[in-house]
Amino acid sequence: MTYLIIKYLLTALAIVLISEIAKVSDKVGGLVAALPIITIISLIWLYAEHQPTAKIANHAYYTFWYVIPTLPMFPVFALLLPKFGFWPTLTACILLTVVLFYGYAQLLKVFNIHLL
Repeated sequence: MTYLIIKYLLTALAIVLISEIAKVSDKVGGLVAALPIITIISLIWLYAEHQPTAKIANHAYYTFWYVIPTLPMFPVFALLLPKFGFWPTLTACILLTVVLFYGYAQLLKVFNIHLL
């Protein structure tokens, strides 16, 4: 149980650190947020928990494919936020990401890459 609490605290600390950096500098905050910190932490946890190498490799592989359809959300969010406010913009971007992800997953099936 202690291990799980430490795991949660360290992972949460990474997210809090990113938001605190973003308060000081938009550019540095964006840079740090763009780094695959959560993925790296996840890979470390999988390794520390003695998961098979294939499982860890699959996690990295699928993370790559899942990131691509999320990227359009960021410029769309920046464009919509001043016009519609935070919550409507966030909702629209989540819906956009879901639609893009579904279409992307269908497209990748043609190349024998199955995300769903």
